[in-house]
Amino acid sequence: MLYIALLSAQHGRKAGYAVATGVALGLFIVGVLAMLGFSTFVAENRVLYETLRWSGVAYLLYLAWDTLQDANRPLETLPQNELLRESFTRGLVTNLLNPKAFLFYMAVLPSFISVEPNYTGQFFLLTLIYVGVATAIHLAIVLMSGVVSGLLQHPQRRRVIGWVFAVLLVLVAIWVAMKTAQ
Repeated sequence: MLYIALLSAQHGRKAGYAVATGVALGLFIVGVLAMLGFSTFVAENRVLYETLRWSGVAYLLYLAWDTLQDANRPLETLPQNELLRESFTRGLVTNLLNPKAFLFYMAVLPSFISVEPNYTGQFFLLTLIYVGVATAIHLAIVLMSGVVSGLLQHPQRRRVIGWVFAVLLVLVAIWVAMKTAQ
């Protein structure tokens, strides 16, 4: 959510919509993989789980570093279509490497599903609802970030806010590393 807010504030709502779309697709893919049993497979395979977990942490650290780099670049450095593609890809990869998303689909979602008569259909419907609610929240963040976009027009403020968000991303990476330990 922090990344969605910062990206939207720095590069506008289109970039925010692109990252939110990538996040939504990532959540949907994770939901379908969970429905097919991948979450259980990941949870039961220590090496795969740890690989996913540390890849997610490393990616968050990369985003923190990239946020610092981006805060020092002029706003117009990337063509719009490249910025949108990069934003979408980052949103997608962030969720595909998110072990907490897999754990949510494995641990929380099944508790709302009865085993009879149509487990798969119920799982799919709840996945769509979850992705819809998460996407609505992310789109609200994109809309609200426009309020602070003016703050990021000044290079010094961009650097300071870039540092703040980079530190927050590092803290999120530390939190993920600690909270997803088995």
